[in-house]
Order: sequence, then C-alpha cells, then structure tokens
Amino acid sequence: MNIQEVLSQKVKEAVTAIYEVTLPTVEFQPTRKEFAGDITVVVFPMLRVLKGNPVQIGEQIGQFLKDQVDEVEDFNVVKGFLNITISDSYYLQFFNGILKDSNYGLVAQKQEEAVMVEYSSPNTNKPLHLGHVRNNLLGYSVAEIIKASGKKVYKTQIINDRGIHICKSMLAWQRYGNGETPKSTGLKGDKLVGNYYVAFDKAYKEEIAALVAQGVEPKVAEKEAPILLEAQEMLRKWEAGDSEVVALWETMNSWVYDGFDVTYKNLGVDFDQLYYESNTYLLGKDFVEDGLKRGVFYKKDDGSVWIDLTDEGLDEKIVLRSDGTAVYMTQDIGTAIQRVKDNPDVGGMVYTVGNEQDYHFKVLFLILKKLGFNWAENLYHLSYGMVDLPSGKMKSREGTVVDADELMDDMAQTAAEISEELGKLEDYSEEEKQELYRIIGMGALKYFILKVDPKKRILFNPEESVDFQGNTGPFIQYTYARIQSILRKAEELNYDVSIATDLAELHEKEKELLKQIQLFPETIQLAADNFSPALIANYTYDLVKEFNSFYQNVSILGETDESKRIFRVQLAKKVGEVIKSAFMLLGIQVPERM
Repeated sequence: MNIQEVLSQKVKEAVTAIYEVTLPTVEFQPTRKEFAGDITVVVFPMLRVLKGNPVQIGEQIGQFLKDQVDEVEDFNVVKGFLNITISDSYYLQFFNGILKDSNYGLVAQKQEEAVMVEYSSPNTNKPLHLGHVRNNLLGYSVAEIIKASGKKVYKTQIINDRGIHICKSMLAWQRYGNGETPKSTGLKGDKLVGNYYVAFDKAYKEEIAALVAQGVEPKVAEKEAPILLEAQEMLRKWEAGDSEVVALWETMNSWVYDGFDVTYKNLGVDFDQLYYESNTYLLGKDFVEDGLKRGVFYKKDDGSVWIDLTDEGLDEKIVLRSDGTAVYMTQDIGTAIQRVKDNPDVGGMVYTVGNEQDYHFKVLFLILKKLGFNWAENLYHLSYGMVDLPSGKMKSREGTVVDADELMDDMAQTAAEISEELGKLEDYSEEEKQELYRIIGMGALKYFILKVDPKKRILFNPEESVDFQGNTGPFIQYTYARIQSILRKAEELNYDVSIATDLAELHEKEKELLKQIQLFPETIQLAADNFSPALIANYTYDLVKEFNSFYQNVSILGETDESKRIFRVQLAKKVGEVIKSAFMLLGIQVPERM
C-alpha cells in the first residue's frame, strides 16, 4: 500500500470519527513548492458531505493523522489545503524495498483477458510517411504501456492491399516500368511501387487536361480518362480472380512488404498478427444478414441494408450496397469479429487511426454493441491529430510526402551535426558514432511526437527535437548517460551499492527525487487507462529535471560520509533504471555514453 492509499484510508477514518459521516473519496495533489509538505489533501470537495470551516476541518484531520499515522511527521493548513509532511524513514523504507527491483513499476501479466492494439495499417501503393510514423509510434507505445500495466496484448495491423489504389500502381508499372524491380533499380520495393502511383497520377491529370481541351466537362473528364477506366477494369479482373492480374498484384505487394519490413525495423516497431484486406473485405456480410433478421439493420426499397442510429445522435449508415457488395463498415464489422474468433481471450481492442475517422469508429462500435458482442463495450479509438511540417501538408499522389525512411536518416544526420558541435566523442570509433547518432536521432523523433497528447495536432520541427536542453529526448538520454558515467566511476572505486543503507535523515533533494520515483507505477497505470504515452514522456522529463537539481545541489561521489555516498549512488542508479524503463515503453533506446 503506497502512502496515498494509507492516507486516503486514514482521512476517511478521521472524518467518520470526528464528524460521524462517511467520506466517499479523498482528493490529493502534490504540495506546492512554496509550502512545507510532501502531499496535500484538498479539503474543499469534503464540504459536499461536511459542514464547517475548511481550515478548521483541515486542522482537525491533520491532527488525527499526526496522532494515528506513523508516517505523518507534521502538517499545516493553507486555506482549504491540508499539507502533510511524510517522515524520511517512510521514504527510506520504500527505497530499500525497490532497491534490487530492476523492473520497478512494470507489472507482470496478471489478467487473462487480452487487449488487441491495431496500428500502422498502410496502403500497399506507397511507402510509409510522417503520418504513419506518428501512428506507429503511438500504437506501439500504447501496446507496450498496456502490457506494462499487467495485461496481455496483441499487436496487429490490417494491410490495405486491395482496391483501385494498388491497381493504379500496377497499371502504371505495366505501362512505364520496362520490367523494373527493386533489385534492378536498387530501390526499396515500397518506394518503387510508390513512384508508379505518382506516375499514374501524372498521366491521369494529363489525360484529363487533354479531354477538357477537346471540350469535355472537367467532372466528366475525371471519370472518363482512359487510364482511370483501365485501372477500374483491372480491379474488376482482380475481383474475378484473373490469374495474370492476381500474379502481378502478388509480386508488387511482396515488393512493398519487403520495404515495409525495413522501415518497421528501423522505426523499432513490431506486430504479433497481420490481417490483409484482400482476405477480410467479404467478412461481415453474414453478420449483416443475421442482424437484418434480428432487426438491428433494415433494408431499403433498392435492396441496400442500413442501420438507423439517429436515437444515439448519429445518422443512418449503409452496411451493404443494393448489389450486395460490402462497404468499409461491413469489412470492419467482420474483421473485429474474426479477430476475437482467432484470439478468444481478447476482451477489448484499441484502433490507432487518425481523427478524420472519428465518426466511422463511433458507428462501428455502436453496431458491434447492437449485434450483442460483450467485448464491444471495451473498444477504443485512439484518435490522433495530423503531423504538419513548416513547409505545409503532404500529398501522396503528388509525391510530396515526407518519407519515413528519409525522415529517420535526416534525424540521425541532424543528431550527428549537433553532437559534433558539442565535441565530446573523441574516443568513439566511426561505427560507435553512427550508432549513437541513430539512437539520439530516433529518440528525438519519438519523444517529440509522443510527448504531445495524441489528440493534438503536431508541427514537427527536426532541429528543435534534437535540442540537448529542455523537454526533448536527447536531454533525457544525456541525463541517463551521465548517470551511467557516475556508476562506472563508483564501480572503479569498488563501491558496494547492492546493500541497503541505514540513514537517519534525507537531504531535501533526495526526498524530492524519491517522491518522483514513487509516482512511476501509478503513472504507468494512468497512461494505460488513458491510452496516453504523453503521460510517460512528461513524467520522465519531470524525473530528469528533479535528478539534475539533485546532481547540481548534492555531492555524490565526493560525499565524505560513506552511507550517504552509497545511498546517493544507489539513488542515481534507480533513476537510471526508471528512465530506461520509461523510455522502453516509448520505444526509445538510451545510450550508455554520450
């Protein structure tokens, strides 16, 4: 039981003993820096069940806690805030309890019910870009955080490998490719296929312009451009199972998958299961038929099937076209159900998809609930905002996207330039330097994106993200490396930091650091509950700021008192372990030296 739980229980006991009423909850907050104390009980919410002066109520509860709770050393009341000072012995006992726990804060799997987290879900007609980077980093990190909170997690994606978009790339390759392959060109497969998607769009626009010059209405020209009609015919052939078209589709998709694999590896994300739209696009039709019989859906005169969600504040939504073909909603219904069939322990799903799909997921989740699936109560749309650049928006068709691979290379290059300026790498081999630049560059990119609340739009600035000062990945990585340097020196001096030390009292900076360390387990649970890596990122920054304040104000290796010296080295080591664990949840590596 942590100190907040102890105090919550005792505050309720105090209210019952003094006022003979039951207090449902106790509200805490950190004590403000200008007041004495470690944790503050907010008295004002108690006035819902108590009558009286908040200062007097605070004084009476504070005295009860001081008399009844060993850990409470003192208290003071400022207006309606009861500031409580916790004894040094409590924090020392806490620290000795976690001293040898290198996985402190991380919970071993304790729930049989699993959560499935979907992310990435790219189209197979282009490489991954900056938008995919935010999606992958968010989805992967949320999966790792949920896992660290004690739940079983499956990471998955659905690959959009069918439809007119891939036919456009295929047709352009047939027209202009001259048999090019990734091997013959030296290009990653996803980039090669993406080039043909851009080539299609260029030819398409040229054909539209030619038709308009002949007097055809622009909107008609857009629909009747020969290259588009040819792509639509290719899609019909694919759906009919034409062997030649299917063979080309398989070949070009395989190129793309090989390219994606390289990007995922460099980005540091992985998946437990893959789903392909070509296998799932017909799923859901049987469930629509079943829902039609049960009155969940209704049929219009033209034979199309709909659901009426106006009572829930939404509108009517089509789930099957009049010709019996599926829409995206049908596919998503079927895919969700199939995933639970494949993994019967799944009790909830998280969909990492941009906020332009907010409405789609509201409808999907409601439909699955109305179809009677219990797990549909535990579906969550991890909605996120766009990533913008100072240069403006990205457009795949025009080839103006920020390519994910190029972005990662640029980040490593930016890290190299800044690191070289700082000039602390004289004894590094060239190979060690390149690996360090990669770690710093990727840390900068990931932290910059993940420290922001997912729902907010981001303006990504590469130079700002690699700053070694402020709320950045490299600043935190540098602090970790500094701690490792302290530990190496302590090892050279043969300090035994494995044994618990028996101190009488703590320095103010030591206590502040211990208070921050103690928040780590609940921060993980809070981040898991809110699907928010930003909570982990900003917690880590606060921890690092607290450590740097400790480092600047308290001597560590130069301390003459052996017990204090050993304790401070242990404290630094624990901070390093927490930084490493927290950054692991964000998918960020930490360097041993910088």
